[in-house]
Amino acid sequence: MHASFLQIILIFAFTFVVAIDQFSFLQSLYQPIVTGLVIGLILGDVQTGLVVGGTYQLMTIGNMPVGGAQPPNAVIGGIMAAVLAISLHLEPAAAVATAIPFSLLGQYGVTLIFTIMSPMMGLADRYAEEGNTSGITKINWLAMCALGAIFGIVVTLFFIGGQAFGDAVVKAIPVWLMGGLGAAGTMMRYVGFAILIKVMVSKELWGFYFLGFVLAVIVTGVAALKSPALLLLAVVGFALAFWDFQIHGKMKTAATTEGDYEDGI
Repeated sequence: MHASFLQIILIFAFTFVVAIDQFSFLQSLYQPIVTGLVIGLILGDVQTGLVVGGTYQLMTIGNMPVGGAQPPNAVIGGIMAAVLAISLHLEPAAAVATAIPFSLLGQYGVTLIFTIMSPMMGLADRYAEEGNTSGITKINWLAMCALGAIFGIVVTLFFIGGQAFGDAVVKAIPVWLMGGLGAAGTMMRYVGFAILIKVMVSKELWGFYFLGFVLAVIVTGVAALKSPALLLLAVVGFALAFWDFQIHGKMKTAATTEGDYEDGI
C-alpha cells in the first residue's frame, strides 16, 4: 500500500490529539475501538480498522495504571495494529500481537514524559502560590505537546518505514510464526477480560457472570442470532443492571423512611 502525504499528515495529527486525550481531554478518543475506526477512514479500509480496534479494545479492557506503573500503551498499540493490518494486509489477530512492541514503546514514552515533567511540579506549586494561572497553563500545554509529539513521531516514522520495507519483512516471517502471532492475538482478548474480572468481580456478581456466559453460548449457537449476538447480550445486560439498580434504590428508600414511624405504626 502506498501512503499519500495527506494520509501521513492525518495519522500524525490524529495520533497527536489522542495521545493528549488519554491524560487530559478524557473524551475516550484514545480508545482502540475509536482509533481503529479513524485509521480505517484515513487509510480507506474502515472494516479492517473496526475489527482490529475491537480486538485490541478487548485485550486492553482491563488495563489500568497503578500508582506510577504504566500498562502497555493502548494509543500507540491500537493505532499501529490498525496501520499494520491495513498497510501490510495482516490478519487482525496477528496485527494485534505484532503491535505489542509498539505499545511497550508508548509505555516508555509516557514514563519518559512523566520523569521529565516531575521537576516542573515545584515550579507549578510556586505558580499556584503566586496565583499565576498563566504559568500553570503553559506547563500543562508543554507536557501535552511533548507527549503528543513523541507519540505522533513514533507512529508516523514506523508507518512510513512500513511502506518501504514492511512487505518484505512480513513475507520473510515463517508461516508457523505468523500462525503463532495470530493465536497470541486471539488469546489476548480473553486475557483482557480476565484482568477486568479480577479487578471488578465480587461474590454477589458471579451469578450474573455465569448467566451471561450461558446466554452467549445459546445466542451464538443460533444462526439467525449469531450476527447481532453482541447487541442482544448488551441489551440483556443493560436490562439486568437497570432492574438491579431499581431494586436497590427502592430498598434504600424503604430503609430511610421506616425510621419516621413511631410506636410501630
